[in-house]
Amino acid sequence: MGLDTASLDSAMLKTKIQGLVKSFGLPRLIIALFLLLLFIIAPFAGLNFFTGLSDTFNRFGMNAVLVLAMVPMIHSGCGLNFGLPLGIISGLLGATLSLEFEFTGMASFLMAIVFSTPFAVILGYGYGVLLNKVKGGEMMIATYVGFSSVAFMCMMWLLLPYDNPSMVWGFSGEGLRTTISLEGAYSGILMNFLSLEIGHLKIPFGMFLFFALLAFLVWGFLKTKTGTAMTAVGSNPVFATASGVSVDKMRTLSVVMSTWLGAVGIIVYQQSFGFIQLYMSPFYMALPAVSAILLGGASVNKASITNVVIGTFLFQGILTMTPSVMNGLIQTDVSEVIRIIVSNGMILYALTRKQEATR
Repeated sequence: MGLDTASLDSAMLKTKIQGLVKSFGLPRLIIALFLLLLFIIAPFAGLNFFTGLSDTFNRFGMNAVLVLAMVPMIHSGCGLNFGLPLGIISGLLGATLSLEFEFTGMASFLMAIVFSTPFAVILGYGYGVLLNKVKGGEMMIATYVGFSSVAFMCMMWLLLPYDNPSMVWGFSGEGLRTTISLEGAYSGILMNFLSLEIGHLKIPFGMFLFFALLAFLVWGFLKTKTGTAMTAVGSNPVFATASGVSVDKMRTLSVVMSTWLGAVGIIVYQQSFGFIQLYMSPFYMALPAVSAILLGGASVNKASITNVVIGTFLFQGILTMTPSVMNGLIQTDVSEVIRIIVSNGMILYALTRKQEATR
């Protein structure tokens, strides 16, 4: 009798473990275990465990809003937002205008968001109208939209009438510099807000809270009548149309939301980085965001806030720790090579998982 009970308990435990692994996803479990292994190895490679954890937290806060920008378009059936550079360009326009008018501190950060909003709405609306005309090929068209918009803005950054001496080229007084410092504006405004330092461990609660606020707003919106209609459009557009929902309207709204979140996301990224980078810098920024949400368990038609959190932490954790640990182990500075291999490897892997989703 005792053996039967023990066997039953063992079978139940095994079934429960298998269920947990299946719900979390075996690929994500392997990546998570690899990240944990990197943290364990770090001290033996001459790295401080808490410094590595702090860097991972910081990179999570920098990138989480950009990954969150994927959620609305996935819910509406528009797929993964490879056109994220449109939102990033909107954020860059808002950031440069905030500096042009010489706002400082928190006002500079908030005004960058305010200035970027109309650009995000206009560009997002046009982008949404375009995607409605190419249903079924959104991701391919979005990729070209993102790339071409970055190339177009390379000309506009030289032609737009900015005249702040800290931003324009010194030799001509015209055209914006490639890299613009945020010192005196909103550099570190969220990263240093409510940050907790314990020895080598630094937790940027300001960035976490800001991301949590935006994530809560997105989650709350998706629970509203409009948000439910948007999800219905992505799940079954024929049923949504029969229910009186305008498919094109919902899709366009999701694109505008995604573009605005992309604009806010790059502003958050900049404040942690300490600089604004223009010209070709936004060219490939959609790929890490797309890969992160796929690694988190999203698919091309289903995504959640949990997918954003898990995916961003895993992607940025691996990207942060792998080069540092490998450099420490082999005593050679090949961090950039390793970073490129790891980041592109994860991007490639994530894109092969685009049909898988966890609930």
